Amino acid sequence: MPMREIATKPYPDQRSGTAGLRKRVAVFQQPHYLENFLQSVFDSVPELRGHTLVIGGDGRYFNRQAIATAVAMAAANGVARVVVGQGGLLSTPAASHLIRLHRAAAGLIFTASHNPAGADGDFGVKLNVAGGGQASEGLTERIYEHSKSLGRYRILEGATVDLDRRGLQTLGAMELDVVDPVDEYARLMQKLFDFNRIREWLKAGHSLRYDALHAVTGPYAQRIFVEMLGAPLSSLQNANPLEDFGGIHPDPNLIHARHLHELAHSDRAPDLVAASDGDGDRNMILGRGIFVSPGDSLAFLAAHLKELPGYRDGLRGVARSMPTSRAVDKVAKAMAVDSYETPTGWKFFANLLEMDRINLCGEESFGTSSSHVREKDGIWAVLAWLNVLAATRLSVREVAERHWRHYGRHYYGRHDYEELPATAATTVMQDLARTLYDLPGRKFGEWEVGAADEFGYHDPVDGSLAVNQGLRVIFGDRARIVLRLSGTGTRGVTLRLYLERYEDHATALGWKTWEALAPLVNVAEQIARIGAITGRKAPSVVT
Repeated sequence: MPMREIATKPYPDQRSGTAGLRKRVAVFQQPHYLENFLQSVFDSVPELRGHTLVIGGDGRYFNRQAIATAVAMAAANGVARVVVGQGGLLSTPAASHLIRLHRAAAGLIFTASHNPAGADGDFGVKLNVAGGGQASEGLTERIYEHSKSLGRYRILEGATVDLDRRGLQTLGAMELDVVDPVDEYARLMQKLFDFNRIREWLKAGHSLRYDALHAVTGPYAQRIFVEMLGAPLSSLQNANPLEDFGGIHPDPNLIHARHLHELAHSDRAPDLVAASDGDGDRNMILGRGIFVSPGDSLAFLAAHLKELPGYRDGLRGVARSMPTSRAVDKVAKAMAVDSYETPTGWKFFANLLEMDRINLCGEESFGTSSSHVREKDGIWAVLAWLNVLAATRLSVREVAERHWRHYGRHYYGRHDYEELPATAATTVMQDLARTLYDLPGRKFGEWEVGAADEFGYHDPVDGSLAVNQGLRVIFGDRARIVLRLSGTGTRGVTLRLYLERYEDHATALGWKTWEALAPLVNVAEQIARIGAITGRKAPSVVT
């Protein structure tokens, strides 16, 4: 099998963020498009030469072809060993674990996360570095700059990759190890959680419903929840990975997973209802008659962390992204541990995890995880909840209400305005930024602005400075309004409005979330004028 250098011309649109390069499938299918990006990675990460690379994906359309290309290019670029998930499957957290377990130099994960799949859907590739975390902004920028001048790529011609046969294969001088995508991850979960107690809880008549949304976590759920914990097969739905995710939008929220909300509020509701997203790093948690917001979930798990066997020493420190509910800050203060507020992006958590400053972290976009990997982890979050329910013998609602009585309640919502024209979204942000520093001291209804700023972050680990991370209007401890632009989609721009209102113990259980936040929605329109500027009468998604 000869190694060939193939001449090509660069594509100008291959700028990737720490969450990877995401485009429509048709874009990746352009001649040499994927190869150009991968060659830029191999050229920009020289430590891959002579070392191990982990490869996997979420099983979406074009996954197998992309992995076969990546394996052939790895062999041509001097990678000594590639570890790949059988069938081309690896959840993002499982890939992070394998990178750490095999002390790999890096990992390539083919996923567009929570974006739709299929021939007309989205595709993506992200680079994770040694240690299992996401590539830094500096590295992704170097890869992009290199891609703009690329004139050739290397590939092993005629390479045959059998992704379905476990075991060792040889491609040129490179060793290819096709591994079960679930085995090592399941072993890790056994070390962290009390499987015996969860098994007894299920045997006592308690129930689980987990929806894999026809994405990558189906095999993980089958192995762990059914085969290892003894849940009936009926506990799973949409557990067979499909290239188009069965036409399901793989984003577990109250719009795209409305059927789970309806199940949780029906007379046949299981004790725990849960789901994960396309690549397995997000989670959605519901109980009978209750949806648990991601910020509350993080706070509840922080309060109960000592009850999980892998965390018997308790909470060492916790981090949340800036837009995430401040509920976990109350827990951290009560436990006298450090609490960090970071920009959105898991790499900021990874830095803190590497320095052992925290052992729990989460963000409002349905991401929760711990020190066990360097990515958010959907299956981990579901297991953590199962363990808490089994240990406390409380229902999800009882866990929530007990917490709110003790710490008070942070009513929280996120309004997404999706696929906006970039000019409209930018105008909203720029207009607010111009008036931001005139807001402190002004009253809006019952709230007075205590501070207003553009959030920036000085990383205490690597010293880097992150700016332009969102606009905040803070009404002391009582309420917050946050606006930021999101770059996770492939069509238009998403503007996100975050609303948070805190009530103390006496009134914490008094309202439904929408009732509590309605006055704050009106204040946000006065301050940011989203509807007036964009013409949108309502957000696309409310969470």
